[in-house]
Amino acid sequence: MTTFPITRLAGRRTPFYYYDIALLEQTLDTIAAETHDRPDFIVHYAVKANANPALLRIIMQHGLGADCVSGEEVKAALGAGIDAGKIVFAGVGKTDEEINLGLDCGISCFNVESLEELAVIDELSGRKGTKANVAIRFNPDIKASTIAQISTGRRENKFGISTDMIDEVAAAIKGCRNITFKGTHMHIGSQITEMGDFVRLAQSMNATVSTLEAKGLTVETINVGGGLGIDYHNPDGAAVADFKAYFAVFKDNLRTRPGQTVHFELGRSIVAQCGSLISRVTYVKQGCGKRFVILDAGMNDLVRPAMYKAHHEIQNLTPHGGAELFDVVGPVCESSDVFGGDVTMSTTRRGDLVAIRSAGAYGETMASRYNLRPLAPSYTDKDA
Repeated sequence: MTTFPITRLAGRRTPFYYYDIALLEQTLDTIAAETHDRPDFIVHYAVKANANPALLRIIMQHGLGADCVSGEEVKAALGAGIDAGKIVFAGVGKTDEEINLGLDCGISCFNVESLEELAVIDELSGRKGTKANVAIRFNPDIKASTIAQISTGRRENKFGISTDMIDEVAAAIKGCRNITFKGTHMHIGSQITEMGDFVRLAQSMNATVSTLEAKGLTVETINVGGGLGIDYHNPDGAAVADFKAYFAVFKDNLRTRPGQTVHFELGRSIVAQCGSLISRVTYVKQGCGKRFVILDAGMNDLVRPAMYKAHHEIQNLTPHGGAELFDVVGPVCESSDVFGGDVTMSTTRRGDLVAIRSAGAYGETMASRYNLRPLAPSYTDKDA
């Protein structure tokens, strides 16, 4: 459960991101506890969820690798001290510059998302006189229980290679001279809380690995992606995601051979609950049958509600008592700049501090300078 040091926070200029490092460490310890009996389970943190250097350093100190989807994320992971041998690099549009960066740094593996990309990596590694480790990302056409914008494993999504093309993939791998085939990768989406979706993923992976082996390819690594969701409605009661159920799915349903390693790419479930966006009430506005709480934070600071209609719990940190109904909005010149409609909060006044919870994932990392608003700084419970 996150507690907010109101006296110290009140002196900060708002808005800002506040990170509960104690909760992050509790989350990382839970992951370690749920995987200690499976040394073949290797967890990579999905840097896209939050690349804050303070968080990355703590994640590194707990032994996690990194899942990166851009060259800059690779640099951020290396800058935080994450060993290149623990970095995997995914993404459908890796540029030549990014591929060369990965080759020069000696990253663990490229998750290859097309036959066209495979050919480019083969060419670029050949020019350097080296061999690139690759895993093929297959698209299993699994409809996960999540929204369309963050579904990644359907046939119509841009990610991965259709499992229907496995014969072509095997032939292409055998035709490459400058790659080392390591294994296979799948990722079906984000904010998934139905464990049955991951069961189907494990079953699809089992079939794919068997087919690849039947075609004479040795599969050393099995990467099942990430996607475990959190409870946005109960950030304190469910502060740590259900890692026990998540890892149990793969312990019970994924078939592994001796010497194989299983890789996970968890992001949201690691950092979401430890982060809150702290804002100050600029106005409480009455009009048009509504009461608006207008914050100094906007959709440029946290875009998820505007982009995905995502829910975040919102709480007034300044105690006044009572309970009232408000629409909580930002100052950005867009009607979609709304954090929540019909939100029940304690009596709220100009100058109050407000916390928008569960904002540690896809908050700071997706922020922009729209309306030329400055990027919000961040603080932790160690320095707040």
